[in-house]
Amino acid sequence: MDAAPPVRCAWCGEDPLYQAYHDREWGVPLHDDRALFELLILEGAQAGLAWITILRKREGYRAAFRNFDPATVAAFDADDAARLLADPGIVRNRLKIRAAIGNARAFLDLQAEFGSFDAWLWRFVDGRPIHNTWASLKDVPARTAVSDALSKALQKRGFRFVGSTICYAFMQSAGLVNDHLTGCFRHAPVHALSSRPD
Repeated sequence: MDAAPPVRCAWCGEDPLYQAYHDREWGVPLHDDRALFELLILEGAQAGLAWITILRKREGYRAAFRNFDPATVAAFDADDAARLLADPGIVRNRLKIRAAIGNARAFLDLQAEFGSFDAWLWRFVDGRPIHNTWASLKDVPARTAVSDALSKALQKRGFRFVGSTICYAFMQSAGLVNDHLTGCFRHAPVHALSSRPD
């Protein structure tokens, strides 16, 4: 008899790529600056689109943005911007491309000031993930006071495409927040990765 498939958060549907992302990455606390930069740029690229669209283009983004090395992206010039705008492997949106390059420069400034982007970012949740206990997708907020504060702080430092809703999605994907539903098979394992006292 085949084992029943695991119960997942319904947003990932039946797409194998989406399920793999949900099962292996979403909500797992992330502390690597390069990976955090990648997520921040991809979340901004998602604005107005479905996340699965970005997931399907992630390898294209990694190639186009030189594996998301912030220093390399920060050095992109007008020729690079034109190359990106012509690249079918990414979302070819002029404003988002300009923002990604500008965000790389702001990212380097934050690293220089705080030692790492990670050190600055995780202060918004006191260094440990917020573990929520939502039973239904309709309970999960699109933004919170923390994402509002993060958005404001990023914008003040020159980042763009970092509105509060984008920041909350970033917090979820980078594991600052565990928003796996309580009925999801990943809720408890992600909670166990770094518990936060109530």
